[in-house]
Amino acid sequence: MSEPTARSAAEAALDAAGRPDPATMRRSVVAGAVGVFVHWFDWAVYAYLATTLAVVFFPAENHVAGVLSVFAVFAVSFGIRPIGALVFGPLGDRIGRRRTLSIVIVIMSVATLAIGLLPGYATIGIAAPILLVAIRLVQGFAAGGEFGSAASFLAESAPRRRRGFGTSWLEVGALLGFLGGSFTFYLLSVSLTAEEITAWGWRIPFLIAAPMGVIGYVIRAKIEDTPEYRALEATDSVSRRPARELFRSNWRQLLQVAGLMTMMHVLFYSVLTYLVTYQTDHLGHSAESAALLSTCASLLGLVLVPVFGRLSDRTGRKPVLVTAAVVLLVTATPAYLLMQTGMVGTVVAALGLAVILSAILGTYAVWSVETLPTRTRQGGLSIAYNVSAALFAGTVPFLMTVLIATTGSLLVPGPYLMAAAAIGLVAALSMRETAGTSLLLDQDLAGLPAPTPAAQPAPVADRVGS
Repeated sequence: MSEPTARSAAEAALDAAGRPDPATMRRSVVAGAVGVFVHWFDWAVYAYLATTLAVVFFPAENHVAGVLSVFAVFAVSFGIRPIGALVFGPLGDRIGRRRTLSIVIVIMSVATLAIGLLPGYATIGIAAPILLVAIRLVQGFAAGGEFGSAASFLAESAPRRRRGFGTSWLEVGALLGFLGGSFTFYLLSVSLTAEEITAWGWRIPFLIAAPMGVIGYVIRAKIEDTPEYRALEATDSVSRRPARELFRSNWRQLLQVAGLMTMMHVLFYSVLTYLVTYQTDHLGHSAESAALLSTCASLLGLVLVPVFGRLSDRTGRKPVLVTAAVVLLVTATPAYLLMQTGMVGTVVAALGLAVILSAILGTYAVWSVETLPTRTRQGGLSIAYNVSAALFAGTVPFLMTVLIATTGSLLVPGPYLMAAAAIGLVAALSMRETAGTSLLLDQDLAGLPAPTPAAQPAPVADRVGS
């Protein structure tokens, strides 16, 4: 097929697929965000209950070793996520976003329910931590397919000139999950004694997450796939070997989006996960106040993430991301110095980091989506997201705990955030501006040669979605 013919066929198919009406768009947003909510609710609860889970699932002789073991399980489950990404990412590029969205939410929900029903170490002994690891591995495997599916689905369903705003709701779902997890932990802390939480109260958050997953599956099973993916199907342009095509033709874009995601992951887990443990173990704050501050940081992000997403639609992705990376690079270590001054300093520093995080969350996903071609988009997003998470996110609580114990310095998280900011800044500066461009690139059109590795794929003129 010649290039003009391929362009015309793809544009005609995209016109025929159209964009969802407002009601359908709202359903699409819910469908894309609900699985992310369930996923991050579970991960937040696990992190907040780390000290309790250490008592329930590991021997009680050494509390520090127990906490490290819980965080090690946390990190191990991140380690398997790239395998899930390699399975579900290319699978979504072959069979569609909607189907993989439905598959992963079922697996995650069943695994979360299993944790809520799992007996502790006092009941079944060494089998308890072994089963906990096995279940977390299943969760991590399914989670490897969630982000790529949901980000592709939301961006490809959104109007072109509001794509940043539409895609930002993916991270609103994540923050709602963290907010729900932190608020649930807060309610447990003020409603039950420590003994009751250890005996049975810790199970409640995991048990209530399962029905939410069922609701998410029902919503996802009833939606249509995205206009861009249906356009590929209509022109017989769906990649038959998306993983091979991704690594052969889009390795540079893959590295760029992985750089953005590394910065996001480290800051996300530092502010919304590890900071709770940091406050209670190193700053002497109560568990209730630490959870409440985490809730406030999530609420702030809930408001600001769509604002930054919309701002990136107006000013571009690059100005927002570069500014956020520079500010993080400059303020990370001073923020942890400020935390040493007391509760007021901790609040100011945490909320300041939350603002920076909001700017990154509102922009990085849509920029990553727009950088990758539709044929390999879900695989590229899934692999970049989960490999960077396995290397730099899941290890944050464990690494910080070890480094602080080894060095005796409470400022260790500051330089770690600075290093992540530098990685994100280099990636952002190397990327082209994509706001307002089409999601169908030359590589997506059947019969056209793939770009050379050093070249950025050029956008096809966008005639719809305005």
